Amino acid sequence: MTIVPENPTPAYPGRRWQARHYPGTRSTCTRFRAELRSDLAALTGVPRSLTEDIELCAGEAFANAVTHSRSQRPGGTVVRLLSTPIVMGRETTLRLSVIDDGPLDARPVCPPVRSSVEEWEEAESGRGLLLIHQLASEWGTQRWADPTLPAVLGTVLWAEFTYPTASATTTCVCGGGR
Repeated sequence: MTIVPENPTPAYPGRRWQARHYPGTRSTCTRFRAELRSDLAALTGVPRSLTEDIELCAGEAFANAVTHSRSQRPGGTVVRLLSTPIVMGRETTLRLSVIDDGPLDARPVCPPVRSSVEEWEEAESGRGLLLIHQLASEWGTQRWADPTLPAVLGTVLWAEFTYPTASATTTCVCGGGR
């Protein structure tokens, strides 16, 4: 169930949404994206093009989690985190994290270089991380491990999307000073 406030709120620094847990199945991606869209719609001042980029990247991260991790196994899950970390300056950053149940055998990697248009057209996958790389301000992956055990509990794929705040776009610097 998605809860959307009646009045949109600004994406204030330090805001964190409650973690959302999803079954690690491909068919869950529609719900995953819809709930993210709903959470982003509850914010004011976030450009529509940015929310579309975040939704696209989140869908790609979810697809990677259910394709390349233990999340695809029966009972597997994917966790979504969304926050606006405290950043000094005139920008707001939305941080998306997608956490899977850990690697099957290897961490996500960018696909090999494809040298021709035909190779790209024939490829069935391998563009998700490239999309995230192009659309996010910054992104990365890291293992999530239990320090008391030699096991990896999951992989976190995080991406940050930065945009100017309303106050930054309306700030006027007047001449006549030193």
